[in-house]
Parts: sequence; C-alpha cells; structure tokens
Amino acid sequence: MTLQAYRAQLLRFDADGQPLYDSDGLLVTGPGADGVRRVVDAGAHGAVAAHHPGVPVERLPGRLIAPGFIDMHVHYPQTDIIGSPAEGLLPWLENYTFPAEARFADPAHAAEVARFFFDELARNGVTTALAFATSHPASVDAFFSQARQRGLRMIGGKVLQDRHSPDGVRDQTEQSLLNTEALITRWHGKGRLGYAITPRFAPSCSDAQLRGAGELARRHPGTWIQSHVAENKDEVRWVRELYPQARSYLDVYRRFGLLRSRAVYAHCIYLDDTDRALMRETGTAAAVSPTSNLFLGSGFFDYGSAARTGMLHGLASDVGGGTSFCPFHTMLAAYYVGREGQSKPGLSLAPSQLWWRHTGGAARALGLDGVIGTLQPGTEADFVVLDPRATPLLARKIAQANGLEELLFALIVLGDDRVVERTVTA
Repeated sequence: MTLQAYRAQLLRFDADGQPLYDSDGLLVTGPGADGVRRVVDAGAHGAVAAHHPGVPVERLPGRLIAPGFIDMHVHYPQTDIIGSPAEGLLPWLENYTFPAEARFADPAHAAEVARFFFDELARNGVTTALAFATSHPASVDAFFSQARQRGLRMIGGKVLQDRHSPDGVRDQTEQSLLNTEALITRWHGKGRLGYAITPRFAPSCSDAQLRGAGELARRHPGTWIQSHVAENKDEVRWVRELYPQARSYLDVYRRFGLLRSRAVYAHCIYLDDTDRALMRETGTAAAVSPTSNLFLGSGFFDYGSAARTGMLHGLASDVGGGTSFCPFHTMLAAYYVGREGQSKPGLSLAPSQLWWRHTGGAARALGLDGVIGTLQPGTEADFVVLDPRATPLLARKIAQANGLEELLFALIVLGDDRVVERTVTA
C-alpha cells in the first residue's frame, strides 16, 4: 500500500471532542506496520499538501469527508424484525425477538443475515459496531467471519441466557461459558476483531452464569462486556423482584464483577446519580439508543445528568428495537430526546456534539480512544464520503447554511443513506 490523499471538505475531532473543519481539506492515508491503513496527515489543503509532494490526490468537490460512524449497540440477528409492532419491550421480545433469534442455530441462515447486515452498515456509513449475536455459537462465527473478510473493526459476542427464556434460545449454564471462552480464543484480537462477553440482561441469566461471565472478564481483561440495564419500567420492577438485596439494577452487574473499562450497557434510562457515578468510577459506558426507546415507549435518556456526572456515553441504533441503521436518524432522535426528556427539559444538543457521540465519543466510550473515530494522525483510516446535496431539499438547505453547525444539523435532520456516497475502511 502507498500513500493516498483525498481532497474535500473535512470534518475531524480533537482530543476534547471539539470539531475541526476545513472547507478545503486534505486527508492523507498510508499503510501502518500492521497492514491497517491509517491517517498520516489531515487539515487544510494548502498546509497539508505542501508536506506530501507527489502523493496521488482524489478530488471530491462538494463532498464532506468525516469519521466513520460507530454504533455502540446493535443486534445483528434482529435485522429482519425492524418495525415489528408491540406494546412494549417484554412483549416485543416474546413475540418477535426470540422466534427470530432461534433461527440462528442454522449456520447458513446466520451467514446470510450477517452478509446483509454488514452491507447495510456500509450503506449507512457505519464502520464499527458493538453487536449482539444470539445464544448460538454459529451466529458468532457468521458475524466475525464476515467482518474479517471485509477487514472491519467489529466487536460482538454470543448471548448468555440460561433462564426466563424460551426453548430455542435458552442455553445451558456451564456449556454457555465454555462456548464463550472458546469463541474468545477463536476470534478476539484476530485482525481488527474484538470479543464482547454478552449476558443478555440480568433477568435472563442465572447467578451462576453472571458469576461465570465475571470470571471470564477477569481472565480476559482485553475483551468487552455488553448487556442491557434500566431500559423499561417493567424490566426494572422485575429485576427488583429477582434481586431485592441489590441497591439498583446496575448494582446487580457490579456484584458479579461486570462493571469496568470496555463494559457497555445499553439504554441506562432509569438510573440515579449514584449509578452514574459508579459508571464513571469504573469506566463503564452507556450506549444510548433513542430510536429504540421512542419506538418501544421505554423512556428518555437524561443527557444532561450524564454530562454533569461525567458518565461515558455514545449513540447506538439498537436495531431491531431501533428503527433504522441510519446514524442521521439516530442523531435526530437523540436531539428530540434532549429537548424533552431531561431533568431540566429543553436541553439543546449541538449538532457537532451529536456527531461526536456517534464517532469519536463512541470510540472513547468503547475504550478505543486514539484508534478510531476522529481522523487524527495515527488513527485507523475509517471514514465516510458524504454528499451534502444528495437530495433537492438538502441541496437547497445546504446552500443557505451559515457555518459548520448549520451544515451538520441540516444533514442530521434531512439526511439518510442517500447522503453516504462511499464508506472507506482501513
């Protein structure tokens, strides 16, 4: 591989999450020692080009280059149940999720869905995701096989659920832990892949299974942990009945050693400041899933309290409870929630802050700060080429945009997969 440069409008982020924008920018990429293409230089065209004479340049007039989007929580086996109606989370799981996931015992079915899933991520500009598979090892193999073929930085894992689950998805405690460790050995750290130890949620896992998950996390500190917490009032009530001795739903996971850096919990709606402080102190992160929470009527994530308490958090689609793979739809839903669902209603999340939470901020929450998400020199060269004039209405709005925030907000409000002209991975 040789150096390659791209000339376009350029969006990056600094170490503080602040946007860096060049109306005429240059992104230079080149091979790393590990064979992964990395950012060599980035900035204003006039300054950067002078340092790289003779490097071939692809000119992309009217286009915007930005970091690839990062989806902090998605269920790839739920691709086919997006938009399935239900009264709430628990009926939705029973009527749609578990029947769909039972089919992933079939390796051929798992492989077919995995191919479509990764095509859909690329079409929407998502270059990294933290994904649930199912309780079947074949579903994990299909996920990682496709990701490795495409050279992607992806994280995923086998769901653990040995109780309160129907036949077809319920696993056996000891075997589930043996399978998990075998999958860690097979996939974690291979290329750009990472393994996530994946208890579905506390009600679906026995104490023995949660204890075993914590032991695996201690033996494999470089892995991730992912689960759900405090998504729905009925779920929170159920956990209180199952674990009356725990201070909170989040405290259940603490008791089993499942809070640490690289631990990510989806939703985190019904937390208090003690929970948020515990997450900050342990380096545990929240995957905020606004389209899912709105669709299932679960509630509103409190962005203001998360920021005030310093809790790590980033954005996620939560497909298939989430209604779209599209990061623009996720950011717009987050904006709505920020306006309505706070301890102090009326919070207005800046467009660049929303974008950060779906790129560099998500990378930081995943423990991948300095690896992906910012287009800073040395980071992996995962990026998207966006056409801000992809539709007539967008073109009309963009022509009137006054500065970066208005440009980004127009894309958030009016954008969809038509904006994503190209997804480039390292």
